[in-house]
Amino acid sequence: MKKSYSAFAEDIPPYSGPKAAREMYVDLKQLSAIPGHIYTCPGLQILPGQRRFSKVPWMVPMLELLPPTSIGHLKEWGLSTVFVLAKNYNKLVHVWESVMAMAELWHPQTNSFVFSEFEATILLEELEIMLGLPCYQRGEEPTISYIVEQINSWSILAYITTKKNDLYSMTSGMHIHLLPIAQWITSQCKRKTTNYTAIAKAAAICICGVILFPESDGAIFFGNLSIIDSISEGMKIGQAVLGFLYACLTSAVLEGPFYGSVITLELWMGMHIQFRTAEDLTTECKTMLNHPLAYVGGRLHMSIRAWCKTAQVKGIQSWRQHLRSLTMADFDMRPRFMHGRVIHLPQRTGLALRLLGNEALVSYNPDRCYLQCGAARTVVPLLSHFSPIQERKMGDVQDERDMHSAVVHWEGCAMSVNQAEVEEDDDVTKEYLEALKKIQPVARTN
Repeated sequence: MKKSYSAFAEDIPPYSGPKAAREMYVDLKQLSAIPGHIYTCPGLQILPGQRRFSKVPWMVPMLELLPPTSIGHLKEWGLSTVFVLAKNYNKLVHVWESVMAMAELWHPQTNSFVFSEFEATILLEELEIMLGLPCYQRGEEPTISYIVEQINSWSILAYITTKKNDLYSMTSGMHIHLLPIAQWITSQCKRKTTNYTAIAKAAAICICGVILFPESDGAIFFGNLSIIDSISEGMKIGQAVLGFLYACLTSAVLEGPFYGSVITLELWMGMHIQFRTAEDLTTECKTMLNHPLAYVGGRLHMSIRAWCKTAQVKGIQSWRQHLRSLTMADFDMRPRFMHGRVIHLPQRTGLALRLLGNEALVSYNPDRCYLQCGAARTVVPLLSHFSPIQERKMGDVQDERDMHSAVVHWEGCAMSVNQAEVEEDDDVTKEYLEALKKIQPVARTN
Protein backbone atom coordinates (compact mmCIF):
# COMPACT_ATOMS: atom_id res chain seq x y z
CA MET A 1 0.00 0.00 0.00
CA LYS A 2 1.55 3.27 -1.08
CA LYS A 3 0.90 6.29 1.08
CA SER A 4 1.47 9.91 0.24
CA TYR A 5 3.57 12.30 2.25
CA SER A 6 0.54 14.40 3.12
CA ALA A 7 -0.82 11.54 5.21
CA PHE A 8 1.97 12.15 7.71
CA ALA A 9 2.05 15.95 7.81
CA GLU A 10 1.95 16.10 11.59
CA ASP A 11 4.17 14.98 14.46
CA ILE A 12 7.45 15.42 12.60
CA PRO A 13 10.23 14.21 14.92
CA PRO A 14 12.64 17.03 15.79
CA TYR A 15 16.17 17.06 14.40
CA SER A 16 18.60 16.38 17.25
CA GLY A 17 21.75 17.64 15.49
CA PRO A 18 25.11 15.89 15.15
CA LYS A 19 25.45 15.26 18.89
CA ALA A 20 24.07 11.75 18.54
CA ALA A 21 26.63 11.04 15.84
CA ARG A 22 29.49 12.19 18.06
CA GLU A 23 28.24 10.03 20.89
CA MET A 24 27.84 6.98 18.68
CA TYR A 25 31.05 7.32 16.65
CA VAL A 26 33.75 9.36 18.40
CA ASP A 27 36.41 8.62 15.79
CA LEU A 28 36.37 6.72 12.54
CA LYS A 29 38.49 3.59 12.61
CA GLN A 30 41.04 2.43 10.06
CA LEU A 31 39.46 0.29 7.37
CA SER A 32 41.63 -2.61 8.48
CA ALA A 33 40.38 -2.17 12.05
CA ILE A 34 36.73 -2.67 11.08
CA PRO A 35 35.86 -6.23 12.17
CA GLY A 36 35.49 -8.50 9.17
CA HIS A 37 36.51 -5.88 6.58
CA ILE A 38 37.87 -7.61 3.46
CA TYR A 39 40.91 -5.34 3.53
CA THR A 40 42.26 -7.70 6.20
CA CYS A 41 41.71 -10.71 3.93
CA PRO A 42 43.80 -10.08 0.78
CA GLY A 43 43.28 -13.62 -0.49
CA LEU A 44 39.51 -13.63 -0.15
CA GLN A 45 37.75 -13.89 -3.52
CA ILE A 46 34.15 -12.88 -2.94
CA LEU A 47 33.38 -11.14 -6.23
CA PRO A 48 34.75 -12.99 -9.28
CA GLY A 49 32.75 -15.90 -10.59
CA GLN A 50 29.55 -15.20 -8.68
CA ARG A 51 26.65 -17.03 -10.37
CA ARG A 52 24.43 -13.99 -9.91
CA PHE A 53 26.50 -12.22 -12.56
CA SER A 54 26.53 -15.09 -15.05
CA LYS A 55 25.13 -14.82 -18.57
CA VAL A 56 21.36 -14.76 -18.94
CA PRO A 57 20.50 -16.87 -22.00
CA TRP A 58 16.78 -16.00 -22.01
CA MET A 59 17.25 -12.23 -21.92
CA VAL A 60 18.01 -11.28 -25.53
CA PRO A 61 15.51 -13.69 -27.20
CA MET A 62 12.79 -12.35 -24.93
CA LEU A 63 13.64 -8.68 -25.58
CA GLU A 64 13.77 -9.22 -29.34
CA LEU A 65 10.17 -10.43 -29.28
CA LEU A 66 8.80 -7.36 -27.48
CA PRO A 67 6.20 -5.49 -29.54
CA PRO A 68 7.02 -1.84 -30.37
CA THR A 69 4.19 -0.60 -28.16
CA SER A 70 5.64 -2.36 -25.09
CA ILE A 71 9.10 -0.99 -25.88
CA GLY A 72 7.50 2.45 -26.13
CA HIS A 73 6.12 2.03 -22.60
CA LEU A 74 9.59 1.15 -21.29
CA LYS A 75 10.98 4.30 -22.87
CA GLU A 76 8.17 6.41 -21.42
CA TRP A 77 9.02 5.05 -17.97
CA GLY A 78 12.67 6.10 -18.31
CA LEU A 79 14.12 2.64 -18.90
CA SER A 80 15.72 3.20 -22.31
CA THR A 81 19.30 2.92 -21.00
CA VAL A 82 18.44 -0.05 -18.80
CA PHE A 83 16.86 -1.70 -21.86
CA VAL A 84 20.04 -1.16 -23.92
CA LEU A 85 22.23 -2.58 -21.13
CA ALA A 86 19.96 -5.60 -20.78
CA LYS A 87 19.99 -6.25 -24.52
CA ASN A 88 23.80 -6.27 -24.46
CA TYR A 89 24.18 -7.87 -21.03
CA ASN A 90 25.71 -11.09 -22.32
CA LYS A 91 28.42 -9.11 -24.15
CA LEU A 92 29.61 -7.25 -21.04
CA VAL A 93 32.92 -8.23 -19.49
CA HIS A 94 33.42 -7.31 -15.85
CA VAL A 95 36.93 -6.42 -14.70
CA TRP A 96 36.56 -8.10 -11.32
CA GLU A 97 40.06 -7.16 -10.16
CA SER A 98 39.25 -3.44 -10.37
CA VAL A 99 35.81 -3.91 -8.79
CA MET A 100 37.26 -5.86 -5.89
CA ALA A 101 40.09 -3.38 -5.30
CA MET A 102 37.57 -0.54 -5.32
CA ALA A 103 35.25 -2.37 -2.92
CA GLU A 104 38.12 -2.74 -0.46
CA LEU A 105 38.18 1.06 -0.13
CA TRP A 106 34.50 1.27 0.81
CA HIS A 107 33.90 2.53 4.34
CA PRO A 108 30.67 1.06 5.80
CA GLN A 109 30.25 3.95 8.26
CA THR A 110 30.58 6.83 5.81
CA ASN A 111 29.24 5.06 2.67
CA SER A 112 32.15 6.49 0.68
CA PHE A 113 35.37 5.30 -0.93
CA VAL A 114 38.38 6.44 1.10
CA PHE A 115 41.40 7.37 -1.04
CA SER A 116 44.73 8.71 0.17
CA GLU A 117 43.82 12.40 -0.21
CA PHE A 118 40.05 12.54 -0.52
CA GLU A 119 36.73 10.75 -0.27
CA ALA A 120 34.35 10.05 -3.13
CA THR A 121 31.04 8.31 -3.51
CA ILE A 122 28.48 7.42 -6.16
CA LEU A 123 26.21 10.46 -6.16
CA LEU A 124 22.50 10.24 -6.79
CA GLU A 125 22.72 12.74 -9.64
CA GLU A 126 25.48 10.68 -11.27
CA LEU A 127 23.56 7.45 -10.99
CA GLU A 128 20.41 8.92 -12.51
CA ILE A 129 22.32 10.28 -15.51
CA MET A 130 24.46 7.17 -16.04
CA LEU A 131 21.44 4.86 -16.04
CA GLY A 132 19.15 7.32 -17.81
CA LEU A 133 16.63 7.18 -14.97
CA PRO A 134 14.14 10.01 -14.38
CA CYS A 135 15.83 12.65 -12.22
CA TYR A 136 14.50 14.00 -8.97
CA GLN A 137 13.46 17.60 -8.77
CA ARG A 138 13.48 18.97 -5.28
CA GLY A 139 9.91 19.49 -4.18
CA GLU A 140 8.81 16.11 -5.53
CA GLU A 141 9.42 14.33 -2.24
CA PRO A 142 5.72 13.53 -1.70
CA THR A 143 5.89 11.29 -4.80
CA ILE A 144 8.74 9.18 -3.45
CA SER A 145 7.64 5.57 -3.66
CA TYR A 146 7.78 3.67 -0.44
CA ILE A 147 5.90 0.90 1.27
CA VAL A 148 4.54 0.97 4.80
CA GLU A 149 2.36 -2.11 4.84
CA GLN A 150 3.61 -5.58 3.99
CA ILE A 151 4.07 -6.12 0.27
CA ASN A 152 1.80 -8.61 -1.48
CA SER A 153 3.83 -9.77 -4.46
CA TRP A 154 0.89 -11.65 -5.95
CA SER A 155 -1.18 -8.47 -6.11
CA ILE A 156 1.56 -6.90 -8.25
CA LEU A 157 2.08 -9.95 -10.43
CA ALA A 158 -1.68 -10.32 -10.86
CA TYR A 159 -1.53 -7.45 -13.36
CA ILE A 160 0.56 -9.78 -15.48
CA THR A 161 -1.27 -13.05 -14.92
CA THR A 162 -3.98 -14.42 -12.64
CA LYS A 163 -3.20 -18.08 -13.27
CA LYS A 164 -2.17 -19.67 -10.00
CA ASN A 165 0.26 -22.05 -11.65
CA ASP A 166 2.10 -19.11 -13.20
CA LEU A 167 2.13 -17.20 -9.91
CA TYR A 168 3.48 -20.22 -8.03
CA SER A 169 6.29 -20.63 -10.56
CA MET A 170 7.17 -16.92 -10.38
CA THR A 171 7.45 -16.78 -6.59
CA SER A 172 9.07 -18.71 -3.79
CA GLY A 173 9.56 -17.51 -0.25
CA MET A 174 10.88 -13.95 -0.34
CA HIS A 175 12.03 -14.00 -3.96
CA ILE A 176 10.60 -13.45 -7.43
CA HIS A 177 11.97 -15.68 -10.19
CA LEU A 178 12.70 -13.91 -13.47
CA LEU A 179 12.81 -16.88 -15.87
CA PRO A 180 9.09 -17.80 -15.50
CA ILE A 181 8.21 -14.14 -16.07
CA ALA A 182 10.39 -14.09 -19.21
CA GLN A 183 8.70 -17.29 -20.39
CA TRP A 184 5.28 -15.68 -19.88
CA ILE A 185 6.43 -12.67 -21.94
CA THR A 186 7.67 -14.96 -24.71
CA SER A 187 4.39 -16.87 -24.85
CA GLN A 188 2.37 -13.64 -24.98
CA CYS A 189 4.52 -12.21 -27.76
CA LYS A 190 4.40 -15.38 -29.85
CA ARG A 191 0.63 -15.48 -29.51
CA LYS A 192 0.57 -11.81 -30.55
CA THR A 193 -1.66 -10.79 -27.69
CA THR A 194 -2.41 -7.11 -27.16
CA ASN A 195 -1.54 -6.95 -23.46
CA TYR A 196 1.14 -4.39 -24.29
CA THR A 197 1.19 -2.67 -20.88
CA ALA A 198 1.29 -5.97 -18.98
CA ILE A 199 4.11 -7.20 -21.23
CA ALA A 200 6.01 -3.97 -20.63
CA LYS A 201 5.59 -4.28 -16.85
CA ALA A 202 6.81 -7.86 -16.95
CA ALA A 203 9.78 -6.85 -19.12
CA ALA A 204 10.59 -4.04 -16.67
CA ILE A 205 10.76 -6.59 -13.85
CA CYS A 206 13.18 -8.74 -15.87
CA ILE A 207 15.55 -6.02 -17.07
CA CYS A 208 15.58 -4.10 -13.79
CA GLY A 209 16.02 -7.33 -11.89
CA VAL A 210 19.15 -8.13 -13.87
CA ILE A 211 20.64 -4.63 -14.26
CA LEU A 212 19.55 -2.68 -11.17
CA PHE A 213 18.59 -5.16 -8.43
CA PRO A 214 20.49 -8.43 -8.98
CA GLU A 215 20.46 -10.40 -5.76
CA SER A 216 20.64 -14.09 -6.57
CA ASP A 217 20.94 -16.03 -9.78
CA GLY A 218 17.77 -15.31 -11.75
CA ALA A 219 15.77 -13.89 -8.84
CA ILE A 220 15.12 -10.63 -6.98
CA PHE A 221 13.95 -9.86 -3.46
CA PHE A 222 10.18 -9.40 -3.33
CA GLY A 223 10.58 -5.91 -1.84
CA ASN A 224 12.33 -4.69 -4.99
CA LEU A 225 9.38 -5.89 -7.04
CA SER A 226 7.34 -3.03 -5.62
CA ILE A 227 10.06 -0.50 -6.50
CA ILE A 228 10.17 -1.72 -10.10
CA ASP A 229 6.39 -1.73 -10.32
CA SER A 230 6.28 1.90 -9.16
CA ILE A 231 8.19 3.01 -12.29
CA SER A 232 5.07 2.68 -14.41
CA GLU A 233 3.28 4.96 -11.93
CA GLY A 234 5.75 7.78 -12.50
CA MET A 235 7.81 7.18 -9.37
CA LYS A 236 11.54 7.96 -9.28
CA ILE A 237 13.63 4.95 -8.29
CA GLY A 238 17.19 6.31 -8.50
CA GLN A 239 17.61 6.66 -4.76
CA ALA A 240 16.32 3.10 -4.20
CA VAL A 241 18.86 1.77 -6.72
CA LEU A 242 21.66 3.76 -5.06
CA GLY A 243 20.64 2.67 -1.57
CA PHE A 244 20.63 -0.95 -2.75
CA LEU A 245 24.13 -0.54 -4.21
CA TYR A 246 25.43 1.10 -1.01
CA ALA A 247 24.02 -1.76 1.04
CA CYS A 248 25.57 -4.36 -1.25
CA LEU A 249 29.00 -2.72 -1.07
CA THR A 250 28.80 -2.80 2.72
CA SER A 251 27.78 -6.45 2.54
CA ALA A 252 30.73 -7.22 0.25
CA VAL A 253 33.38 -5.50 2.38
CA LEU A 254 32.12 -7.32 5.48
CA GLU A 255 32.62 -10.67 3.72
CA GLY A 256 28.98 -11.03 2.70
CA PRO A 257 27.57 -11.49 -0.82
CA PHE A 258 27.91 -8.81 -3.47
CA TYR A 259 24.46 -8.38 -4.98
CA GLY A 260 24.08 -4.79 -6.21
CA SER A 261 24.35 -3.20 -9.63
CA VAL A 262 27.96 -3.91 -10.54
CA ILE A 263 27.22 -2.26 -13.91
CA THR A 264 26.51 1.04 -12.14
CA LEU A 265 29.75 0.74 -10.18
CA GLU A 266 31.75 0.07 -13.34
CA LEU A 267 30.14 2.98 -15.17
CA TRP A 268 31.11 5.23 -12.26
CA MET A 269 34.68 3.91 -12.14
CA GLY A 270 34.99 4.23 -15.91
CA MET A 271 33.98 7.89 -15.93
CA HIS A 272 36.06 8.94 -12.91
CA ILE A 273 39.14 6.72 -13.01
CA GLN A 274 39.59 4.54 -16.08
CA PHE A 275 38.70 6.42 -19.27
CA ARG A 276 39.06 9.88 -20.69
CA THR A 277 37.63 11.25 -23.91
CA ALA A 278 40.09 11.82 -26.71
CA GLU A 279 38.59 13.76 -29.57
CA ASP A 280 41.35 13.08 -32.12
CA LEU A 281 41.92 9.41 -31.35
CA THR A 282 41.74 7.42 -34.61
CA THR A 283 41.59 3.91 -33.17
CA GLU A 284 39.02 2.36 -30.89
CA CYS A 285 39.89 1.74 -27.25
CA LYS A 286 39.90 -2.05 -27.08
CA THR A 287 39.71 -1.98 -23.29
CA MET A 288 36.34 -0.29 -23.59
CA LEU A 289 34.78 -2.48 -26.27
CA ASN A 290 33.00 -4.77 -23.77
CA HIS A 291 32.71 -2.22 -20.96
CA PRO A 292 29.21 -0.94 -20.04
CA LEU A 293 30.34 2.49 -21.26
CA ALA A 294 30.55 1.12 -24.79
CA TYR A 295 26.73 0.85 -24.85
CA VAL A 296 25.68 3.97 -22.94
CA GLY A 297 28.71 6.21 -23.44
CA GLY A 298 26.99 8.56 -25.86
CA ARG A 299 24.71 10.03 -23.25
CA LEU A 300 27.76 10.47 -20.97
CA HIS A 301 29.76 12.30 -23.66
CA MET A 302 32.05 9.28 -23.93
CA SER A 303 33.02 7.45 -27.12
CA ILE A 304 34.68 4.07 -27.57
CA ARG A 305 37.37 6.16 -29.24
CA ALA A 306 38.68 7.01 -25.80
CA TRP A 307 41.93 6.93 -23.90
CA CYS A 308 42.20 4.29 -21.18
CA LYS A 309 44.12 5.79 -18.27
CA THR A 310 44.51 2.41 -16.56
CA ALA A 311 45.41 0.17 -19.50
CA GLN A 312 48.69 -0.75 -17.81
CA VAL A 313 46.99 -1.81 -14.55
CA LYS A 314 46.64 -5.60 -14.56
CA GLY A 315 45.74 -7.93 -11.71
CA ILE A 316 44.35 -7.39 -8.24
CA GLN A 317 47.64 -6.28 -6.67
CA SER A 318 48.24 -3.65 -9.35
CA TRP A 319 44.71 -2.33 -8.95
CA ARG A 320 45.12 -2.15 -5.18
CA GLN A 321 48.34 -0.19 -5.52
CA HIS A 322 46.87 2.10 -8.17
CA LEU A 323 43.71 2.96 -6.25
CA ARG A 324 45.41 3.42 -2.89
CA SER A 325 47.88 5.86 -4.36
CA LEU A 326 45.28 7.67 -6.47
CA THR A 327 45.60 11.45 -6.25
CA MET A 328 42.95 14.11 -6.69
CA ALA A 329 44.51 14.95 -10.08
CA ASP A 330 44.04 11.34 -11.26
CA PHE A 331 40.38 11.23 -10.23
CA ASP A 332 38.13 13.07 -12.67
CA MET A 333 36.04 15.03 -10.20
CA ARG A 334 33.77 16.52 -12.85
CA PRO A 335 33.09 14.16 -15.79
CA ARG A 336 31.74 15.91 -18.84
CA PHE A 337 28.22 14.60 -18.30
CA MET A 338 28.17 16.39 -14.92
CA HIS A 339 29.24 19.80 -16.20
CA GLY A 340 26.65 22.37 -15.22
CA ARG A 341 24.71 19.86 -13.11
CA VAL A 342 23.42 20.73 -9.67
CA ILE A 343 24.48 18.58 -6.73
CA HIS A 344 22.05 18.60 -3.82
CA LEU A 345 23.70 18.87 -0.44
CA PRO A 346 22.28 18.62 3.09
CA GLN A 347 20.83 21.76 4.53
CA ARG A 348 23.12 21.95 7.54
CA THR A 349 25.98 20.05 9.12
CA GLY A 350 25.05 16.62 10.38
CA LEU A 351 21.75 16.41 8.53
CA ALA A 352 22.41 13.52 6.20
CA LEU A 353 19.82 12.21 3.80
CA ARG A 354 18.59 8.65 3.81
CA LEU A 355 18.03 6.68 0.65
CA LEU A 356 14.61 5.09 0.65
CA GLY A 357 14.38 1.46 -0.32
CA ASN A 358 12.08 -1.38 0.58
CA GLU A 359 14.70 -3.34 2.51
CA ALA A 360 16.71 -0.66 4.26
CA LEU A 361 17.22 3.02 4.94
CA VAL A 362 20.77 3.97 3.97
CA SER A 363 22.56 7.16 5.01
CA TYR A 364 23.69 9.38 2.14
CA ASN A 365 26.53 11.80 2.90
CA PRO A 366 27.55 13.72 -0.25
CA ASP A 367 28.94 16.52 1.92
CA ARG A 368 31.90 14.31 2.77
CA CYS A 369 32.94 14.39 -0.90
CA TYR A 370 33.39 18.13 -1.24
CA LEU A 371 35.71 18.09 -4.28
CA GLN A 372 33.37 15.81 -6.17
CA CYS A 373 30.34 17.97 -5.32
CA GLY A 374 32.09 21.24 -6.19
CA ALA A 375 31.24 22.88 -2.88
CA ALA A 376 33.81 24.21 -0.43
CA ARG A 377 33.95 22.46 2.91
CA THR A 378 33.38 24.65 5.95
CA VAL A 379 33.86 21.97 8.59
CA VAL A 380 35.05 18.39 8.66
CA PRO A 381 31.69 16.61 8.41
CA LEU A 382 30.79 14.18 11.13
CA LEU A 383 29.10 10.90 10.50
CA SER A 384 25.39 10.96 10.00
CA HIS A 385 23.24 10.92 13.11
CA PHE A 386 21.54 7.93 11.49
CA SER A 387 22.92 4.42 11.49
CA PRO A 388 24.60 3.93 8.06
CA ILE A 389 22.21 1.15 7.09
CA GLN A 390 19.02 0.44 9.00
CA GLU A 391 17.06 -2.70 8.24
CA ARG A 392 13.40 -1.97 7.80
CA LYS A 393 10.63 -3.78 9.60
CA MET A 394 7.75 -3.09 7.28
CA GLY A 395 4.20 -2.87 8.45
CA ASP A 396 4.52 -1.37 11.92
CA VAL A 397 4.13 2.10 13.43
CA GLN A 398 7.87 2.69 13.74
CA ASP A 399 8.39 1.98 10.05
CA GLU A 400 5.69 4.49 9.20
CA ARG A 401 7.43 7.14 11.32
CA ASP A 402 10.85 6.25 9.88
CA MET A 403 9.60 6.66 6.33
CA HIS A 404 7.90 9.94 7.21
CA SER A 405 11.09 11.18 8.84
CA ALA A 406 13.15 10.23 5.79
CA VAL A 407 10.80 12.14 3.46
CA VAL A 408 11.04 15.19 5.70
CA HIS A 409 14.86 15.06 5.60
CA TRP A 410 14.78 14.80 1.83
CA GLU A 411 12.50 17.80 1.78
CA GLY A 412 15.05 19.72 3.84
CA CYS A 413 17.78 19.19 1.24
CA ALA A 414 18.80 22.54 -0.25
CA MET A 415 20.11 23.05 -3.77
CA SER A 416 23.73 24.12 -4.14
CA VAL A 417 24.92 25.18 -7.60
CA ASN A 418 28.26 23.66 -8.57
CA GLN A 419 31.15 26.06 -8.44
CA ALA A 420 33.73 26.29 -11.19
CA GLU A 421 36.49 26.13 -8.59
CA VAL A 422 36.51 24.94 -5.03
CA GLU A 423 38.25 27.27 -2.62
CA GLU A 424 38.99 26.28 0.95
CA ASP A 425 40.74 27.77 3.89
CA ASP A 426 44.13 26.11 4.42
CA ASP A 427 43.36 25.40 8.06
CA VAL A 428 40.15 23.60 7.11
CA THR A 429 41.98 21.50 4.51
CA LYS A 430 44.67 20.60 7.05
CA GLU A 431 42.00 19.60 9.58
CA TYR A 432 40.29 17.40 7.00
CA LEU A 433 43.50 15.65 5.97
CA GLU A 434 44.35 14.96 9.59
CA ALA A 435 40.91 13.42 10.10
CA LEU A 436 41.26 11.41 6.89
CA LYS A 437 44.48 9.81 8.14
CA LYS A 438 42.47 8.13 10.88
CA ILE A 439 40.44 6.14 8.36
CA GLN A 440 43.25 5.25 5.97
CA PRO A 441 44.03 1.55 5.45
CA VAL A 442 47.18 0.55 7.29
CA ALA A 443 50.12 -0.44 5.11
CA ARG A 444 50.71 -4.09 4.38
CA THR A 445 53.18 -6.06 2.34
CA ASN A 446 51.03 -8.86 0.95
